[in-house]
Amino acid sequence: MRFEHETLAQRVCFAPGEASATVRAEVERLGGARVMVIAAASAADLAERVTVHVPVVLRHDEVVMHVPVESAERARAAAAAHEVDLVVSVGGGSTTGLAKAVALTSGLPIVAVPTTYAGSEATSVWGLTEGARKTTGVDARVLPRSIVYDATLTLSLPVAMSVASGLNALAHCVDSMWAPRTDPLDQALAGEGIRVLAAGLPAVVADPAGLAGREQALYGAYLSAVAFSSAGSGLHHKICHVLGGAYGLPHAQAHAVVLPYVLAFNAPAAPEAERRIAAAFGAASAIEGLQRLRAAVDAPKALRDHGFDEADIDDAVRTILAVVPADNPRPVTADSLRGLLRAAWEGADPMDPMP
Repeated sequence: MRFEHETLAQRVCFAPGEASATVRAEVERLGGARVMVIAAASAADLAERVTVHVPVVLRHDEVVMHVPVESAERARAAAAAHEVDLVVSVGGGSTTGLAKAVALTSGLPIVAVPTTYAGSEATSVWGLTEGARKTTGVDARVLPRSIVYDATLTLSLPVAMSVASGLNALAHCVDSMWAPRTDPLDQALAGEGIRVLAAGLPAVVADPAGLAGREQALYGAYLSAVAFSSAGSGLHHKICHVLGGAYGLPHAQAHAVVLPYVLAFNAPAAPEAERRIAAAFGAASAIEGLQRLRAAVDAPKALRDHGFDEADIDDAVRTILAVVPADNPRPVTADSLRGLLRAAWEGADPMDPMP
């Protein structure tokens, strides 16, 4: 057994019902005296409640999916103009992503308060979209110094969005099994993440107002993000970053749709990873376990339902091929990738033979 694993330095607070007090404590611990709060306009009231005891000098609500460079520049300029010394983000992956964009150029510390299961808060990965191209990178400056997980803040997240967001987290786990820098620690975290999410998401669907399922989903999202941050982006994430940046597909739904097709494509060439995933699902095979979960939560089924045009498949193939990890378990060709995208576009049964 030979590998190198870097553990990221971050304080993680699970505090159900105590977000406001915990955020105040974390801001004080980090010495924040002039705080910028980033939250979408739809989350303004929630963000105000969470940060009521924090010295806020700026509230910024220009949150856009996939973080366009122009939006990032405006947020950076606003932070500088108000002499901000700390950022609190309250929201999902796009909100956390904008906070990271500010931190990338300023080094400002972030206290992240997630309201979805995106997991961005636990990674040092940033992403920015310019034109039709999404660029991602890794930088220690963007890793939030603190995360405050409060499951009560996710109770208003609609069930359909909860499912898509949770499957996005599950995709982090699956990709972490064979991503470029994966190691046994990443795989252990990912396996536990799959197990927890497979239990938590059906509980959220069955009882949207219950805390038990939502706490499991948050816990699973954290595990998935820690694994992914270390293991790096595998084939699944490369596909979804292109689909999101170039074609404006909603992030969580794109992940939820594409995941079973990438799993079915890679699993035969990665038997040990396949066994781990199957065991985490408690299923005979990895794809069987995933499909059982997807059926239980009524997962998104086809890319065409979320704005992807069939005519764009060939263009997407060319763009994705340029970023496919060299050590993907199975060689990726233009024909095989075209078949995968077409299957995902039409919502074909991923248990059918892959091209």
